[in-house]
Amino acid sequence: MTITTFSSRELNQDVSRAKKATLEGPVFITDRGKPAHVLLSIEDYQRLTQQRRNIAHALAMPSMPETEFEPPRSLITTRPVDWS
Repeated sequence: MTITTFSSRELNQDVSRAKKATLEGPVFITDRGKPAHVLLSIEDYQRLTQQRRNIAHALAMPSMPETEFEPPRSLITTRPVDWS
């Protein structure tokens, strides 16, 4: 994978060259010499976003068989306050 860097000015002058560079890897776009944006091919973007799971999916464990879970009930009681 090759990382290419374009300044904002270079990007504006040659967008097609930047798009072609995404075939080799991500393209960093700089503003005043500092990385500000990343241009990716749609395949790279989809690969990156599909790997992420939210906490609900991680806890669901779809590969595990259905498991019964009944936590014990908690008994919360009140007591009088001693104001002395």
